[in-house]
Amino acid sequence: MECIPALRAKFSVLSYAFFALLLLGACSDPATVGIELAPQNNQIGVYYKEITLDAQVVLLDSFNTTNAGILVVGDEEDPYFGKTRSTAYTRLHIEQGSQRPTAVAVLDSVFFNLSTVSVNGSDLDKKKKYSVHLLTKPLEDTLYYNFSKLPYEASPIATIELAFKTTKDTLLKAPINPVFAGEVFGKLKKGNEFDNLFNFRKYIPGVAIVPRAGDNTTAGFSLGGNTGITFYYHNTGDTTKLKYTISTFSSRSFNGIESDRSGTPTEVVNQYKKSFSTGNVVGMKSGLGLALRVDTRPIDAFLDTLSGIVFNQVNLQLGPIETQSDGNKPISGMVMKMVDSQNRVLLSSINKAELHVQGDGQAQVVADEKGNVVPNNFFPSSAIIGYDATTKTQRVGISSYFNALYKDQLKRTDWLLYAITPSTGDDFKRSLRQFKVNRNQLKITVIYSKTK
Repeated sequence: MECIPALRAKFSVLSYAFFALLLLGACSDPATVGIELAPQNNQIGVYYKEITLDAQVVLLDSFNTTNAGILVVGDEEDPYFGKTRSTAYTRLHIEQGSQRPTAVAVLDSVFFNLSTVSVNGSDLDKKKKYSVHLLTKPLEDTLYYNFSKLPYEASPIATIELAFKTTKDTLLKAPINPVFAGEVFGKLKKGNEFDNLFNFRKYIPGVAIVPRAGDNTTAGFSLGGNTGITFYYHNTGDTTKLKYTISTFSSRSFNGIESDRSGTPTEVVNQYKKSFSTGNVVGMKSGLGLALRVDTRPIDAFLDTLSGIVFNQVNLQLGPIETQSDGNKPISGMVMKMVDSQNRVLLSSINKAELHVQGDGQAQVVADEKGNVVPNNFFPSSAIIGYDATTKTQRVGISSYFNALYKDQLKRTDWLLYAITPSTGDDFKRSLRQFKVNRNQLKITVIYSKTK
């Protein structure tokens, strides 16, 4: 793009600023060419620069999905990411001292309820199927990771098939197999399996919630009182409706991910924490743990050309991303983790917390106990890359970060983009959301002023 020559028309300062911004373009020599805001005194210039960054795909090393708060259940297929499947595993819970059915209780119906909090997928007007299976090995008091799995019975105890359409927060009620339901209800009335939680979990070690292959949809189910088994019954000679609930409240759980990327551009991504080129397109996928490493070296080359300037507005933009179906929401909240050449996240010298690029208007550096200036590591003030559905771009302001780099308060590092925000939590543990973008669509746009 050709440089924009200095404007010389007789406008007011504010008129000049507005008109100049309409004509902004990338300049090959930002130190000498720009748009002047005040041509009469010829003291202040405003300049624009566009910096293209490169990115590669990184498969994160086995991250912990224990007690993520969401049971992620989905089966998806994509020409770039391949086949991805998520199965949720959870214990069940009974309340100590809760009233159990007596010998005169008559079972009316029993369901495995799934409290839906999110749905992401294609063809949501078509039916999707979920099944609940008893585990043959219990969850242990240990950490489980996205590659973990547990064996479960082949035949489900409950299944449900439905079309979500536009509803993404409904309560699914899967009828439980009558034979299994009758057995459990009998134990519930008079067996010692329900005397305490220890006995109960020996009897029912937990369940796996499994998607149907080919549904190309992922649902998130919440843990707690609304997800679990509910028995509806009445007592002989009494029409009063009663119920007993086996919930997932306070229950250990995890999400296990299976991935088959053979024959896709991401097939080459076959080692943890290594950076891989996947051609002209790069992408991120939650659950699976595919992240982007952004090469920020072009920032140094640009900053080396500057002197006596102030950054007015600096934005990082990815996109437009590749179009997704209406029912598929892309990853919409990411931080920029500072990483070394081995994709290891850098840690604070103060408390060993991870270092993230901080948001605009936030302190980029702080003083440690000895008065040394070190990077700020306050997670709630991290710069959050957000998704703009209108422009289909991922964007964030990084003006304060650029000013800190320019003033040598910070040392430039590459970034690892990770799907997490202080408000919504760690999306890599809570969904299979994704996005893809052309490598040449990762850009930093810079508007800065120089005093002559």
